[in-house]
Amino acid sequence: MNILVTSASRKVGLIKAFQKALKLHDGGSVMAADVNPLSPAFYVADDYIIVPRSDNPVFIDSLLDTCKRLQVKLLIPTRDEELILFAVHKEKFTDNGIVVMVSDPDAIRICQDKELFTEFCQSNNFRIPCTYHNLDDLEEKDFPLFVKPKHGKGGMGTFKVNNLNEFKLINHFVVEPIIQEFIDAPEYTVDLFADFNGKVITAVPRERISVWGGESFTTKTFNNPVIIREAVRLAEKLNLVGHNTIQCFLDEGIVKFIEVNPRFGGAASLSFAAGASSPINLIKIVKGEILTPQLGDFKDGFIALRYVEDLFISEDSIKK
Repeated sequence: MNILVTSASRKVGLIKAFQKALKLHDGGSVMAADVNPLSPAFYVADDYIIVPRSDNPVFIDSLLDTCKRLQVKLLIPTRDEELILFAVHKEKFTDNGIVVMVSDPDAIRICQDKELFTEFCQSNNFRIPCTYHNLDDLEEKDFPLFVKPKHGKGGMGTFKVNNLNEFKLINHFVVEPIIQEFIDAPEYTVDLFADFNGKVITAVPRERISVWGGESFTTKTFNNPVIIREAVRLAEKLNLVGHNTIQCFLDEGIVKFIEVNPRFGGAASLSFAAGASSPINLIKIVKGEILTPQLGDFKDGFIALRYVEDLFISEDSIKK
């Protein structure tokens, strides 16, 4: 089986996870696609493809032709901006025997718009941080607050605001701000995997102990039935498929959702190592196996200490 990871960039760990999974299941190649020939993933993958930017009108058809030529059976989008493209054009790939790990367009749109996600949670009885809509009613007693943009990722444009004066200043810099209560409680990411019928197979909560650039660099698995139950309920209501990254707080025993990234997250490898390997599950599905839920079946208190590693290449070995 050949697998293609798009926007591979620095996702070396994800490439290696799929290579390891393939070795356990009849072999195959893991290929990396990106616009940048200096993508580190190119130098770890079994093969590489330099592709047009995702905002180029030929992006989808070019990638489809590449997948057919290289006999790719599974395509893994990893970049937020390209998810909706693959969701809308998924049938083009499916018609050619290529499975794309992406949820339906409606789910992608809700997950990528924090205002829509807030409304979705409120309409479907999911708890979220208290959200303020009438900003003229804000008083000093409401602070501290947390301000984030309607569209954003990696923690960019987010601020803790301690008082009304700070809010008035910061509000000018955040485009279409979402204003919520600031929660001083442990934050968790749930690596959740669902099959392509939306049945949740695994869900691994992990505490975000230290975060840099929106990614967990120290994180620990936490086998908490309440978080797992609520994450499964949310995923089923959204009809998520494949691997998803769900973020929430556990505030005095209550799960409050922040956002969902319907793709692999940077620290997902901890969940793989803890016994819930989404790459293996994906390969099994493509091979036609029916998966049974394994909720709660992973190593608890398992810690990932992530770090940056250097890769050295000569100028004449740059991919072209």
